[in-house]
Amino acid sequence: MQDNGLSQRPMRQLLLLQRFLQGPRPVSFPLRGCCVLLGLSAGLLIWIPTPLWAIVQHPSQSQILEAVEKGREGARSRNPPNTLYWHFGSSSEEDFQPYGFLMTKLNGIAVMSGHFSLRGEQPTSKEIQRVLDEEALQVVVMIFGNSPTFAMDSYLLLKQGNRLVKPDRIRFDARASLISQRHGKPVFLAKIVASFVYGTFDLEAPTTIKVFPGAGGELTFDLNFSSIP
Repeated sequence: MQDNGLSQRPMRQLLLLQRFLQGPRPVSFPLRGCCVLLGLSAGLLIWIPTPLWAIVQHPSQSQILEAVEKGREGARSRNPPNTLYWHFGSSSEEDFQPYGFLMTKLNGIAVMSGHFSLRGEQPTSKEIQRVLDEEALQVVVMIFGNSPTFAMDSYLLLKQGNRLVKPDRIRFDARASLISQRHGKPVFLAKIVASFVYGTFDLEAPTTIKVFPGAGGELTFDLNFSSIP
C-alpha cells in the first residue's frame, strides 16, 4: 500500500487526544495555558462527526478518531466489542441460520478500542497503524451443518455485476463445533474467513457474497457496499 502521508497525521492527532484524555496537567504560566487552549481548539476542529463508513481504504483523521470513540462508547455500554463489526444475515444464532460480518479498517479500530476500553486502557498509535496497514477486507461467514467436517473445503467469493472476485486467502474450520443436540440431531457451527485485497473489488458496488460449503449447496448474502454505515 502506498503511503500518501495521510497516515502519519492521524497518528499525531491521536497522540494529542490520548494525552488530553489522560487527565489535566498543571499549567505553570499563562503562555502554556494559551497553548493548551489552542491545542483543544484544533482538536475540536478536527473532531467533526462524519459518517463511519464500514469500507474505507484510506480513512481520514476524523473517521479514525470517531472509530476510537465508537469503541469507547460500546465499552461504556458494556456491549461486546465484536458487535461493532458490520453484520449481515441472521440476527440470532439460535435459529441456526447462516450469518457473517465484515472486518474493515474502521470497524477493526472500533473493536480494538472497545477491547482496550474494557480494560481501562487505550490503543497506541502503533497498534492503530497496524490496522490501517491491513491490505485486505476480511469477510467472515458462520454456517451450520450436521457433521463435524461439513465445512471442509468450503469456498467464498464476491459477485459484483457480472464479475466474480476470488479471495486472496481463505480458511475454514476443518472440524466444526457442536453447539446443539436437539431431538437427537446434532448441529455444528463452522467459520469461513476470506480475504479480499483492496483494489480487486469495487468498494461502492452492490455485492453478493456467495458461500459454497464443502458439504454442498450454496448460500448468498446481498449487500450494497456503498450504503453500509
